[in-house]
Amino acid sequence: MNIQPITLKGRLTRLEPLSEAHIPDLDFACKDSPDGKRTIWRYLLDSRTYRTGGMSGLVKELMTRQQAGTDLPFAIIDVKSDKAVGTTRFMEIETDNRVVEIGTWIGLDFQRAGLNLESKYLMLRHAFATLKVIRVQFKIDHRNFGSLDAIERIRAYREGILRNHIILADGTVRSSVYYSILESEWPAVEIHIQNLTARAPAEPVTLPA
Repeated sequence: MNIQPITLKGRLTRLEPLSEAHIPDLDFACKDSPDGKRTIWRYLLDSRTYRTGGMSGLVKELMTRQQAGTDLPFAIIDVKSDKAVGTTRFMEIETDNRVVEIGTWIGLDFQRAGLNLESKYLMLRHAFATLKVIRVQFKIDHRNFGSLDAIERIRAYREGILRNHIILADGTVRSSVYYSILESEWPAVEIHIQNLTARAPAEPVTLPA
């Protein structure tokens, strides 16, 4: 299993190797709402790095993990605006066991534009078809109902809950719900996701100029 940087192209999205050049777009797309009531960071493991070092610190941390071989991060590009609106990455990489985890965060204004779904498909297809993994896993905060619904929508298998798994940046205790897709399950899941992506919006939401 040879995991190397690559660009993955879809109809709405392009996944390209994450770099510091993406920081301004990501900072804009993924910042909290002006009133502070809407945020993507409440349930995410990356929130600690983001809250202490900002988007610059987070992107640099992910690139450091790439150099260490534990993560392979991509910028999620909205192809219409050609701007980065989030990231997705292979993480918890176990080369000998042919197992990877996919972790994603995406700006609030882009979460229902079909971009997240297509990015998941591109990552899963690359994992199973090219990297030849036998398992892809996901872990989600038990309170993050939007993400739980999204991962169940693609028919990943719910394995259980790792209780009191991590203390988040705001001091709250997170339990993580684990999901997986196995190599043997991928052909059926792929057809299902292809049907979902075919019904995704024809025009992606775009960032202001």
